[in-house]
Amino acid sequence: MPKYYEEKEKDFRACAGVREDLRDCLLESDCVIQEGKSPKVCLKEGHCKGLLVSFFECKRSLLDNRARFRGRKGY
Repeated sequence: MPKYYEEKEKDFRACAGVREDLRDCLLESDCVIQEGKSPKVCLKEGHCKGLLVSFFECKRSLLDNRARFRGRKGY
């Protein structure tokens, strides 16, 4: 679930919660912290794969016409 803070600005873009969690997961992973690699390289190596799939599904649901009736996927 996304981490909410009172003093943080709200992000009204689509799939903002999943985007924030994916970013936090990558920045807190051992690949970035200990090995000093960039988050993009760590993402290609397979870190935080579940959140990446969730983010992709959320973005894809924006293009799906059925989503108008069912609502967006993700949180």
